[in-house]
Amino acid sequence: MSKIAYVNGRYLPQSEASVNIEDRGYQFGDGIYEVVHLHEGRYIDEDLHLARLERSLREIALPMPMSRGALSMVLREVAQRNRVSDGLLYMQVTRGVSRRDHAFPSKPVPPALVVTIRRIAPYPTDIDKWQASAITLPDLRWARRDIKSVNLLPNCLARQKAREVGAIEAILFDEATGMVTEGAATTFWIVDEHGAIRTRHLDNVILPGCTRAALMKELDLLGLPYDQREFSLDDVKRAREAFITSATSFVKPITKIDGAPVGDGKVGPVVRRLFDIFARHVKGDVKNAA
Repeated sequence: MSKIAYVNGRYLPQSEASVNIEDRGYQFGDGIYEVVHLHEGRYIDEDLHLARLERSLREIALPMPMSRGALSMVLREVAQRNRVSDGLLYMQVTRGVSRRDHAFPSKPVPPALVVTIRRIAPYPTDIDKWQASAITLPDLRWARRDIKSVNLLPNCLARQKAREVGAIEAILFDEATGMVTEGAATTFWIVDEHGAIRTRHLDNVILPGCTRAALMKELDLLGLPYDQREFSLDDVKRAREAFITSATSFVKPITKIDGAPVGDGKVGPVVRRLFDIFARHVKGDVKNAA
């Protein structure tokens, strides 16, 4: 069956779908995107993703292409038409089609909306097979990383460097301070040398991750402490455990960074528990995770 995409009000086979070459997303990266995990027919943390979409759009003065309720209906229709029950949904909103000019169109044009979905494997059950390695790189992105913009060239370059050495993620850091920001496409966490779960506080230099927020909510419900405080590359070297979170990584253990083991180089007990907590969150059964 051909994959079906939603493109500006129409459901089309992806092989026939197209956008105008003067779409500002194509020419300027003038747009916002979101990726949502679909598990057994249910979009995980949908409200968080749609709220972040709305916030990012506000930050670049771009209106929602439709109401949140209508957009939710489109997301479900795309999944249904593609017969996908476990997958990743991608949605992108751009400032639309207009004569090429850096400034916004003098007469506003309708925002452009594209929605696609693809199948993925079911949520992982074996955390030891889910562990991975990472590298560290200087953070070369723009100053407003809290906006989920389609401008992803520095992220792509970082991920490519990771792939070339067999790693799955690049952990980014501020060259001037040595402080860690986040992964190229993930939130980065450590269990520090004292056993505290830590990730950087929110501000303009990291994306407010939806999986990050969902995991924190579950930890709050279970009364498990965590620390939103920046940490350095030296802290990472001393960490007992490390992991990343995102809509595609869920809770993924990082057991090797820059070729060196994190802690003892094995999946640690804290990350094992967090993996289980988030797996139950995905399945809607966190109350039994304590």
